[in-house]
Amino acid sequence: MNQEDYLQNLLAFLSASPTAFHATAGARRLLDSQGFRRLLESEDWGDPGPGAYYVTRNDSALIAFVLNQGAGGCRSLRMAGAHTDSPGFRLKPNTLHSSEGHVRLGVEVYGGPLLSTWFDRDCSLAGRVIWLDRAGQLQASLVDFKRPLAVIPSLAAHLDPTANKEHTINRQTDLVPLLTLGEAPDFAALLLDRLREDQTDPTEILGFDLFLYDAQPPARVGLNGELLCAARLDNLLSCHALVQALSRSADCQDALIVLNDHEEVGSASAAGARGSFLRDVLQRLFTPARLAGLMARSLLVSADNAHALHPNFVGKHEPEHQPRMQGGPVVKVNAGQCYATSAATAAQFAFLCRKAGVPCQSFVMRNDMACGSTIGPVTASELGVATVDVGVPQLAMHSVRETAAWLDGYALLQVMRAFFAADERLLCAPQVDL
Repeated sequence: MNQEDYLQNLLAFLSASPTAFHATAGARRLLDSQGFRRLLESEDWGDPGPGAYYVTRNDSALIAFVLNQGAGGCRSLRMAGAHTDSPGFRLKPNTLHSSEGHVRLGVEVYGGPLLSTWFDRDCSLAGRVIWLDRAGQLQASLVDFKRPLAVIPSLAAHLDPTANKEHTINRQTDLVPLLTLGEAPDFAALLLDRLREDQTDPTEILGFDLFLYDAQPPARVGLNGELLCAARLDNLLSCHALVQALSRSADCQDALIVLNDHEEVGSASAAGARGSFLRDVLQRLFTPARLAGLMARSLLVSADNAHALHPNFVGKHEPEHQPRMQGGPVVKVNAGQCYATSAATAAQFAFLCRKAGVPCQSFVMRNDMACGSTIGPVTASELGVATVDVGVPQLAMHSVRETAAWLDGYALLQVMRAFFAADERLLCAPQVDL
């Protein structure tokens, strides 16, 4: 895949993935097209044998793996992880609020979005809907209204003297999207109509996981087209790179990727990194004794975007660690283990970058500022696997619209392809010999 093909493929993936459910469905479609076989958690896998497989949980998390000689012949795994969710707004069950001739959507904040960026954006709705068919069976479908439906209007500057000074945002009262004027429609009927447009035949809506999202499509910007501005770059850019690298590497060795949901809210769910999804899959493939030895010979690359140097706020960055956009993937380090990187795993990733012919940078947060975290430390703790936290440098993390240099995403793809083809000796961290 050349650079231009990569960019167009990434743009299409971002556009088709307004929610974690859609991102997982997009990953499934790519894996299906490359000959991966789907496994169901509800069924007995037995020994799946040599091949390429994937399994999903909650429609929003996915694990895919390649076993060249089957589970019995696997000595180590090249593992990589990312997350499918992004900060934003989730609809409340009792959705519509009517007052003073305005119909608004009830939403709750999901994760830690940069709230100010959501005002005055053209927003749509997407997610998963559970419905009853004419045979009395529960069914699930993904929906995406695609067109702008709602807006969170700002208060005019004339009515808020603090707008450009010390303005604060009340999460309960200020962030209520406006849907329409006049009488409130039947929201369930709206969902039924939308489902019927997709050739389904529902009789009743029984539940939904719906999210507000920015309807503006991703765009290539910059004088030389070097930048990518889009919603949900954190962390769909990493998900895209991992799925592409695993599914399109002709010389892929035994490898596995995990795309967890709910990272932005702490990962504590059945589909999150603190849940049992990855361990359940590994334990179905390997006995406990074999799994312990396997993890000791494996390496996990936790891919989640990093903070690029912001030219307007240089003082917010640690002076000697200032990753630049278009400077290559970033290795993230934290003494408090918010990132799972060690000297050994950082060296292994730097060596992979060298093999792939791409530059490598380092990131450390200032001592007087709080540090975010990733699925890396959680997964490393659960499995005892050596882990390195890396990511593409970006600006405006958690904004409704984020910015990155798309060539850094292409570089991450090249490194991950080299990783999935790497010799087992690279996966074993060097040990101190006394």
